[in-house]
Amino acid sequence: MDSINAIGPIQEGAAAQESSRIQTGKTTGPSFKDTLNTFLKDVNDLQNKADVSIDKMVAGEITDVHQVMTAVEEANTAFNMMMEIRNKVMDAYQQVSQMRL
Repeated sequence: MDSINAIGPIQEGAAAQESSRIQTGKTTGPSFKDTLNTFLKDVNDLQNKADVSIDKMVAGEITDVHQVMTAVEEANTAFNMMMEIRNKVMDAYQQVSQMRL
């Protein structure tokens, strides 16, 4: 007769690590809050860079208008993206708050 082996733990690899991560609340990557804070800091830095470029152009230190316009457009694009992310987060929040439990 063949012997029956005992059933061992189900997947000790990635699934067990994921289960313990969920139970302990620890994540391996940056949190959403950290990612959002980093993005906001980057948008602010681009806005400040554009302001400095404009000030330097007005003072005559920069004669290349293209350089200033590039800085301003980068800041504008980053700001628009930040606003779209904000709108999506607010929409998601409203949908979650309207869910019935």
